[in-house]
Amino acid sequence: MVPSIILSPSLLAADFGSLASELARLENAGISWVHWDVMDGAFVPNITIGPAVIEACRKGSGLFFDVHLMIERPGIYVADFIEAGADLVCVHAEADLHLERTVSEIARLGAKPAVALNPHTPLSVIEYLIPQLHMVLIMSVNPGFGGQKFIPFTLEKIRRLRKMIESQGAETMIEVDGGVTPENAGMLAGAGADVLVSGSAFFGFPPYGERYETFMSAVSGESKRPRGGELKR
Repeated sequence: MVPSIILSPSLLAADFGSLASELARLENAGISWVHWDVMDGAFVPNITIGPAVIEACRKGSGLFFDVHLMIERPGIYVADFIEAGADLVCVHAEADLHLERTVSEIARLGAKPAVALNPHTPLSVIEYLIPQLHMVLIMSVNPGFGGQKFIPFTLEKIRRLRKMIESQGAETMIEVDGGVTPENAGMLAGAGADVLVSGSAFFGFPPYGERYETFMSAVSGESKRPRGGELKR
């Protein structure tokens, strides 16, 4: 039986001129998580948003804010994003020299800690941190831009991470970001993913309720939507 899956649409592909409306549409479609891609133009070759935008949108949204920091020295900024309304803060292992300290600080400030790994980064980097993490994000494209194709070898990485988590008796979730579509959603869930991030493959196919149904049906193999949009905390 395929476990329940959370779909976390990436606002990188949304209409930035109408973010409040986009968030409302997602809620109305039955979505419970939304993925914020924060880019600084240094860690990745793109610049997106900061805490002020998240704070403005937080006031009118009941969605779970899944905030992915693709920035250098993320430990300096986690408090700002949590204060702005992030429910979960994900930092990149490659960008933080003191990863355990940052993870502990995220938890101390009341948000759920997560760590992201670029496609080439080995799982051993976060092996000892797994019990402290709410989630590990496996990048299945190189971060920085939307619309990229899924990197095939990351599928095996997801499988190995699932085994690593289970061997430690942890309940850490696995999120996958990059090239996620209805065509590979079932395969990713089968490999051990709990949360799927989709940008252009979601927002490019309105209405959102129907697209959500398409993703969930792809995961479950059924025409009826499973309870995959429920919030896991």
